[in-house]
Amino acid sequence: MKRLNFSIILTILITSCSMIGGQDGYFPEKKYDFLDEEVEENISIPNDLTKPNTENHYPVNDPVDIDNLTRVPKPRQIFASSGDSSVQLRRLGELMWIYIETLPSTSWPISKNYWDTSIYDVVKADPVTGEIDIDFDQNSKLQMRVEHGIKEASTEIFLIKINKFTNEIVSDPEFIQGEMEKMIDYYADSLSNFSGTSLAAQNLNEMKKAKIFTENGRTVISLDLNFDRAWSSVSKALNAAEIVTNDRDRSKGIFFVSYAKEEERRFFKLFGGGSTNDDQQNLDFGEGSEFEITITQENQKTFVRAKSKDGNIEESEQLLSKINESLS
Repeated sequence: MKRLNFSIILTILITSCSMIGGQDGYFPEKKYDFLDEEVEENISIPNDLTKPNTENHYPVNDPVDIDNLTRVPKPRQIFASSGDSSVQLRRLGELMWIYIETLPSTSWPISKNYWDTSIYDVVKADPVTGEIDIDFDQNSKLQMRVEHGIKEASTEIFLIKINKFTNEIVSDPEFIQGEMEKMIDYYADSLSNFSGTSLAAQNLNEMKKAKIFTENGRTVISLDLNFDRAWSSVSKALNAAEIVTNDRDRSKGIFFVSYAKEEERRFFKLFGGGSTNDDQQNLDFGEGSEFEITITQENQKTFVRAKSKDGNIEESEQLLSKINESLS
């Protein structure tokens, strides 16, 4: 008897579901209704109506000109945060990069979204290597690289153009600079509204360009940079740390330096050459302390070493620590 009652109830439920949601039920499915839609004539707008006095964030081109367009225009950046010091375009010769004061795992989703919403097709996006390949035109593609910067918790963005047939890099600095200038406001605005991070890109946070190791009891800074950029970075770090360069020999990779005296530090701060942070670490050097800072290139890396002229190892270590702190 119980089985019979259960069968009757089950039959009623199935029938009810069919009556409610079936094709001929009270609430039929609507997901395929769009197939029956027809294109109607355009709405006729009276000539005496005026246009609304608001900005159109999604402008539509005149239908007459659509056939003449060769590509869909890129969406405009409506909101921009110009002048953000945490996002900068830097250049050394033909080498250009965008410097961002945030971890690569945060910069990665912003970089990917920039190209996903552009007029170009993204061919490959690898969060492990930090590379994004973009189909640019018939002859070339663009490749963006998201890398960890020299400074702790910083990102460097590189963009190159590659010939599709020869796979060689195409030198076009004016084009690269123009594209990077478009990205700067996008990054600045996105960073002010985005606080997430990509778990897939966490590996990029560990690929730092500046590392410290010990060699024969002395500290050495290892930079994953070529000699030209390492020389420029150390030179800027010396200036930022208020360390006076008495002489230099670029051909041998040597800086002859001494720590700035009090009046020299005031001069640096007055003309913007050094840090104005009064809480920064002070270097306790003896009177007349002088040093040699050497930069050598080995196996596609550069190494920075410091040596006191009077053989004071402690002062040399202190100086090298300050340089490492000021690298960016």
